[in-house]
Amino acid sequence: MTDLSSESASAPARTRARQEEGVQSEARTHGAGWTHTLLRVLQLVAVLYVFLLSIELLGGTFKLLGKDFAVGLIQTTSNPFTGLLIGIVATSLVQSSSTVTSIVVGLVAGGGLTIPGAVPIIMGANIGTSVTNTIVALGHMARPQEFQRAFAGATVHDFFNLCAVVVFLPLEISTGFLHRSAEWAEQLLLGQGSVTFHSPIKMVVKPAAKLLEDGALALTGGLKVVAAVLLIVASLALLFLSLHLLVRIMKRLILGRVEVLMHRFVFRHALAGLAAGTLITVLVQSSSVTTSLTIPLLAAGFVTVEQIFPVVLGANIGTTVTALLASLVTGSTAALTVALCHLFFNIYGILLFYPLRRIPIGAAKGLGRLVTRSRLYAVAYVLLVFFFVPLGLIFFTR
Repeated sequence: MTDLSSESASAPARTRARQEEGVQSEARTHGAGWTHTLLRVLQLVAVLYVFLLSIELLGGTFKLLGKDFAVGLIQTTSNPFTGLLIGIVATSLVQSSSTVTSIVVGLVAGGGLTIPGAVPIIMGANIGTSVTNTIVALGHMARPQEFQRAFAGATVHDFFNLCAVVVFLPLEISTGFLHRSAEWAEQLLLGQGSVTFHSPIKMVVKPAAKLLEDGALALTGGLKVVAAVLLIVASLALLFLSLHLLVRIMKRLILGRVEVLMHRFVFRHALAGLAAGTLITVLVQSSSVTTSLTIPLLAAGFVTVEQIFPVVLGANIGTTVTALLASLVTGSTAALTVALCHLFFNIYGILLFYPLRRIPIGAAKGLGRLVTRSRLYAVAYVLLVFFFVPLGLIFFTR
């Protein structure tokens, strides 16, 4: 009898103990989650610093090469059509417009490129960046209906960028309206007259960049050209690595939440899609990630090309943030102007072609129907538009 009563008395105690243990376990899990997130944020800050350092290093390095090198580089891109093609091929190869535009900003800051020479490259980078989601669409080749929808959704990005370039490149060449708009905005932001742009970001990264420059000069015995080559290789390696890590960290931090957001809210209204496309791209630092997220949804028939079109436009705006960030670290007003050119090019394109959205959407849907007849059309499209044709035209127009 005593044993039974003691067992019954100890049962609530055991229950309370289990509850307390569960609460403690939940608290430990919650604490571990916060610690994990904090570590990711610290990683993000460190990678962002390396990215900014690579831009500062790249801009400073080209000054070591001297005036003759800068003149030769400017002459190489003096043909705006060649600059456009270089932007397409370079971005298609590295699959990152952020990388290419950041390099362009660094070159402008270092005197290696003029603003008019940089603008066509920026436009080409806009076209080249759409190769990633087009390649993603090729993953649906085995299922004809899925492939048609996926390829149409992927190439609507291509056709929007192509339409914008067809309209605005000739206007820029003949009137300079794009870089004049950017110069006006730059003066509005920084003030009129001879204003020196003191970047707080530059103050943070300049000491490390100067240390690396001095180290390269000491290592090469003061040979500026050799030191510059070493620094260019180092800065590009840091740039590629930091952007790769930046995308990976941001994807781990927010991508699962982004997918839920897109399903529930993004495709209900055009403005919501535009805002979400911009925000997601700013957060993950990759328009390719944003646009590629829509491809499986299109292939499954959950959304239409018309619904994902605003998201694509928002991704184009969001990807300009990288170049703007890069321009801030240079402390160069010319670099800031080029970054603003990238932003204005996409804004003007949206203002013109969202009302005329039937043109890029219709072209993309037509191509989607065409590739279902033969998968070779899709492969040929990717190779010709992003690689063979631009490379061939560069060779013949140089």
